[in-house]
Amino acid sequence: MENDHAKADLKNEIIKVLETCFDPEIPVNIYELGLVYDIDVDPSNNALIHMTLTSPACPVAGTLPGEVENKIKAIPGINGARVEVIWEPQWNPNMMSEVAKLELGFM
Repeated sequence: MENDHAKADLKNEIIKVLETCFDPEIPVNIYELGLVYDIDVDPSNNALIHMTLTSPACPVAGTLPGEVENKIKAIPGINGARVEVIWEPQWNPNMMSEVAKLELGFM
């Protein structure tokens, strides 16, 4: 039970970090945009993030995953981090949070 609590705390810290990462073309963080599909922390406190980009031609495709990985590695208690960019399901604006939709004028 204690391990589950610690894992949940680390996931919350990861989410806070993801909220500091932005696609430079869209003034909303990648978490609220719905670009993060899965956050997993294994028993050794290694984080695996499955995320996508708004499109394969996204200008930060080469740099954003590395930025995310480095920021997560810097979280106290995280031993390692890996970001995997996946394309299925393909991202669409319906994946955005209500906060993001409001910020971008979709609501």
